[in-house]
Amino acid sequence: MAELRGARVALLMESDYFEPEIFYYQRRFAEEGVELTLMTRLWGQRQITFTGHEYRAPLVVDQSLEGLSDDDLRGYDAVIVPSGMVADRLRFSEKPRDLSPATELMLRAFALPEVLKGVICHGMWLLAKVPQTVRGRPVTCHNNLVGDVVNMGAEYRDEDVVIDGDLVTGRSGAHAHLFARALIGELTARRAAS
Repeated sequence: MAELRGARVALLMESDYFEPEIFYYQRRFAEEGVELTLMTRLWGQRQITFTGHEYRAPLVVDQSLEGLSDDDLRGYDAVIVPSGMVADRLRFSEKPRDLSPATELMLRAFALPEVLKGVICHGMWLLAKVPQTVRGRPVTCHNNLVGDVVNMGAEYRDEDVVIDGDLVTGRSGAHAHLFARALIGELTARRAAS
């Protein structure tokens, strides 16, 4: 227990999140000593209260994903894009051809192999404008997004969790426990190797 004390994980958030998944991460990562930071685009506000998809459970987020430097980003051991409609909301950009702040953050995270990237279920939507991040890489995703990830050039695998170096992908929010276990395993292995 608490093998990963001091590790930091950023979890990108928005409304329509899948409550069982997020609440599981909050408990499970804490058991390992991981500091889990929920962050979002704050739109100039001090904090935003998001509601979940299933039960409309409120969740307050007060950490901004905007303005993080590459050094700030390196301060996280992993960045997670969760399931549900979170990615669809986070990929919104005022100018249709521009990258949203969350997509831009993930593009920069993919350029940092020391930062583990976790993308589960519909989280792949956040990467749609930056397909080079997954092109040629083995991934899994929600069954509804298989065509999307194939069109992005990724190699779809019909598995619950797929690990490819610094990228861990999960099939759906219902597989959050397996996804979290894989992330914890990768973080533990990285810590042991350093």
